[in-house]
Amino acid sequence: MWARKRLDVRWSDLAFGLLHACLPADRWAAQRRVESAWSDSEDALACLSVRSGFDLLLGALALPPGSEVLVSAITIRHMVEIIERHGLVPIPVDLDVERLAPRMEWMRRAVTPATRAVLVAHLFGSRTPLEPILALAEEHGLLVIEDCAQAFAGPRHGGHPQADVSMFSFGTIKKATALGGAVLTVRDARLLQQMRIGQASYSVQSRGSYVRRLLKCGALKACSSRVAFGVLMGVLRAVGRDPDRAINGSVRGFREGRLLERIRRRPSAPLLAVLKRRLRTFDVHRLEDQREKGRRLARLLNHQVACPAATVVPHTHWVFPILVDNPQQVLAGLRQAGFDATQGQSLWVVAAPGDRPWLEPTAARDVLSRVVFLPLYPEMSTRVIRRMAQMVLRECSGVAAKRGLAMVRS
Repeated sequence: MWARKRLDVRWSDLAFGLLHACLPADRWAAQRRVESAWSDSEDALACLSVRSGFDLLLGALALPPGSEVLVSAITIRHMVEIIERHGLVPIPVDLDVERLAPRMEWMRRAVTPATRAVLVAHLFGSRTPLEPILALAEEHGLLVIEDCAQAFAGPRHGGHPQADVSMFSFGTIKKATALGGAVLTVRDARLLQQMRIGQASYSVQSRGSYVRRLLKCGALKACSSRVAFGVLMGVLRAVGRDPDRAINGSVRGFREGRLLERIRRRPSAPLLAVLKRRLRTFDVHRLEDQREKGRRLARLLNHQVACPAATVVPHTHWVFPILVDNPQQVLAGLRQAGFDATQGQSLWVVAAPGDRPWLEPTAARDVLSRVVFLPLYPEMSTRVIRRMAQMVLRECSGVAAKRGLAMVRS
């Protein structure tokens, strides 16, 4: 079975991490090396995670309680929780489904005198054009924060130069993973200094916790071959475990509960060493191979199946979402054919505030109810991708035919 996603890490990276976990190191020097590798402008901050960096940012901003933050309607639930923990109000901006970008007319409607910032999530490897958002932000004096956790395209792409803050993740399932860590580009020097002061008060991530993550990742990597992954899925079903929940839970960056306690840590020296290595050895050719396979899969589906943002440029195709009317049937058909597709479990639709029900993000809710993520990575051949596309088209055309027959009978 083709796994839903192969971890973008080499055995040599894992060995490097384990070695550095056993060696003494100057953690502060390791952090400076990561930040210097990221940017020559001294505007980078290495953190334990994007969640950690976002929490530091809101703490440094010290916005008045009740201030509003406009948020892409689909995001990670923890980002919403962090906003609320700082006494702020997340306001959803519904999406243009074809581009997976915030709809500007909705964003304009959502702005109030209490609005202070905009958080834009670049989804699934696509990049939202920020120019209209930046123009609106300048008009209303808003801070623009871009969440690039799903859109890393190499260390030379540090975010939009006019965004106030750009956040990049190197968590377990991300491109060039370091099994944790994040880098934020913060273009206001005083704000960056406040964030550094805040992070300096944190305790350091334990080396033991990072070693456990390295070992878990090694086990997952060993199970990612087609035969081993098929056996793993069979074992999970045999013992009564939901494979979807088990696999998603195994790569989750932070367990549920005590969020702020878990994210308020400084990254350990071995994590920083691995992150520096991943930035230095970033494989541009592998990224381009992924891009080409994403473009090919979109062409094979040939507008018969909705592929949100598939034609957006630039795009890394970090994951490949499709929208179908029968997700459970498509998932079952794909898994029977040897493709471990999933609907995912980590994404969240931001609810409209009770006093503004007209901001309810209906398009975003529709996306999450119909989305299926297809496995796609460089190890998959053109022949395999073609077979997967044919399987999707067959399942979707069957539903369309049944719907047409029902209409004729009615």
